Amino acid sequence: MSDHLHLAVALDGAGWHPAAWRDPSAETGDLFTPEYWLRLVRLAERGTLDFVTIEDSLGLPGPGTVRGRLDALLIAARVAPLTSHIGLVPTVTTTHTEPFHVSTQLATLDYLSTGRAGWRAQVSARPGEAEHFGRRAIPAIDPATTDLDSPPVRALIAELFAEAADHVEVVRRLWDSWEDDAVIRDAATGRFIDRDKLHYIDFTGGHFSVKGPSITPRPPQGQPVVTALAHSRVPYEFAAAAADVVYVTPASAEQARAIAGEVRSLTDRPPLVFADLNVFLDPERKARLDALAGAPYASDAHTYTGDAAGLADLLLAWRSAGLDGFRLRPGVLPADLDAIVTGLVPLLRERGALRTEYTSTTLRGHLGLPAAANRYAPQEVSA
Repeated sequence: MSDHLHLAVALDGAGWHPAAWRDPSAETGDLFTPEYWLRLVRLAERGTLDFVTIEDSLGLPGPGTVRGRLDALLIAARVAPLTSHIGLVPTVTTTHTEPFHVSTQLATLDYLSTGRAGWRAQVSARPGEAEHFGRRAIPAIDPATTDLDSPPVRALIAELFAEAADHVEVVRRLWDSWEDDAVIRDAATGRFIDRDKLHYIDFTGGHFSVKGPSITPRPPQGQPVVTALAHSRVPYEFAAAAADVVYVTPASAEQARAIAGEVRSLTDRPPLVFADLNVFLDPERKARLDALAGAPYASDAHTYTGDAAGLADLLLAWRSAGLDGFRLRPGVLPADLDAIVTGLVPLLRERGALRTEYTSTTLRGHLGLPAAANRYAPQEVSA
């Protein structure tokens, strides 16, 4: 692990609490404007965070929440030229989408941000989302009535993540299908590219058959950062093999140690492991929102409710259990994000646990990831 912990925030509409949009501090009138998202990302950048993720899905959020959302990748593209350092990691679904299109969109984002793009790869297991496309049927899974360990459910989950693995592999190969110096712009001969430095990827798998090469030159980072959220063994296996950053959801430091060890044991190229945490830095506000929602906030990830000092203590304690960083989910936006930047960040800096300024211009650099080698380019052989 580096001297500094890695810190990211997950942006989702008005915040992660389903009633966040009903809080007086919420800027719901601006929710579907570019200015709203730009303010959030610039606020996170002011805190020298590694990156923001932007939530997305192919279906509407549940009842009682904000109904409707903007496309995460397009939000990232909009704010990219107006920010300078923070990484931009939109959620893009692997199910129902074509990897060729995803590869060019994310490569374009990397160009627009001059090397700060990432991707949160996500599967879709909801039948309603499948019906938008009409290409396949996905059975409904109700956790309250369905045995999640039954053979049909396990087979479905395995299939979705196998498809996601192929999807990410195709995208990564397409990013490499142009060598870094393929564009030569030789006006005298009329040659814009060196054709010998473009490569067919010739991928044939169980879910895709893609010849390539891409239509977009290799991104500035070579390989934009791939991230994934994982809760159990099959997603762990996918994320460990396919992602550079894995988000996990432990409930304690002891569980964080066990999960991080399990994820790293699944690959010979261990990814960075971040814990997801829901963050409410105003307990009274959370209580009001719980009352408005009619039930206490429930989540797949641990929920912290308290002050910034207590959150700093928790992050440092869990970090010692083997985590590389954290992805914080602000309960209410922008209020809890502002509390993270103005309250938590100074405390972590005082303890020498967080950078005081950016020292890299790329997301791979922020995360300490090595330069991405191109699998198709000739490799120099050292003497």
